Amino acid sequence: MSERPSSLQRAAARSLVRKYLRVRPGENVMVEAWSHTLPMSSAMVDEVRQAGGKAFLAYEDDDAWWRAVDRREEEPLGQLSDPEWAAIAAANVYVQFWGPADSARLEKLGDKGVDAWGDGWFNRWYTLARSTGLRGGRMAVGWVTDSRVRHWGVNKPRWTNALLQGCLADPEEMTRTGGRLGRALAAARKVRITHPNGTDLEVAPGRAPPRVYGGFPHPKDAAYSEFDMMGNFPEGCLRIALDSTTAEGTLVANRRSYDEVWFPWATYTGGRFEFENGRLKSFSFDEGGARFTKSYRRGSPGRDRTGSLSIGLNPRLTNVPYLEDRQRGAVRLAVGRNSYLGGSNPSDFFGFVTVAGSEVSLDGTPVVRAGKIL
Repeated sequence: MSERPSSLQRAAARSLVRKYLRVRPGENVMVEAWSHTLPMSSAMVDEVRQAGGKAFLAYEDDDAWWRAVDRREEEPLGQLSDPEWAAIAAANVYVQFWGPADSARLEKLGDKGVDAWGDGWFNRWYTLARSTGLRGGRMAVGWVTDSRVRHWGVNKPRWTNALLQGCLADPEEMTRTGGRLGRALAAARKVRITHPNGTDLEVAPGRAPPRVYGGFPHPKDAAYSEFDMMGNFPEGCLRIALDSTTAEGTLVANRRSYDEVWFPWATYTGGRFEFENGRLKSFSFDEGGARFTKSYRRGSPGRDRTGSLSIGLNPRLTNVPYLEDRQRGAVRLAVGRNSYLGGSNPSDFFGFVTVAGSEVSLDGTPVVRAGKIL
């Protein structure tokens, strides 16, 4: 029997169901759970029902899933049953918890192993979801696993609570603040980022409009990515593609960086990017530099150009693993691919560094100071 949801889990579920997903009476809500997410999944189902929605819990058992992997049954694992397809087609809202819980074992499968069970349903799933206007969210609490706790050296209850606290932020307020900041960014010619740690970097916004991720899903919204029908919880950031020909100066990270893959794992600390004449002149990391270098060298042209700028909007997140860039006022500077944001850089490489507590000025006017959005 699974443990009962905590009061914080119930509060986070209530916030997500009522404020982020805005579940209405009579709506069909599908919740996809794994063994390690059952308490929070239970809280979501309960809140859906209290909001007048009709909840359906789809449960994947970790042990059964791994037994199928051990038998090399990629084909059945990569296929959803007809009843599940029917449920997705009938759903108005979809909530996804990441799994399975043994993330270290999952990493050992490699990209090919993970793709083997994802390729069979991924494209069909999103095609169907787009056609119905499905709105939903991916639950970051599913990332909290024993193996990641050991690998990242974090406290499991503290990490879990931080993610749940982040779901209590007001999505309306984050969206308003992001919209105001986005309008200022879109009108600016130059962006300067400074910090006492040695950061002093000047970049330029690209032509594509900024995107605000305040927590609301964006189904059938042409201004967003085809995958933005699903929000990420907790959320809170503004992103904009940069002019890939403009960059001068240095950005020194005071937060971790990660490989952006299905299941976050590789980390880099103490990052430093130096730009000259629009190109990434050099980079270094206190930890993880060899792996970053290997990935960078394999990257296609455009890997040495600025890709995107992200400014955090969530006031309830502070240095939370893999969500450092969502912290209010935190700045993430990425090099490489920005085509997913409407930019002109199609490189297959994507790497970033994040600095919190900096000052951001647009054409000389501060809009972020010491991490506070002005």
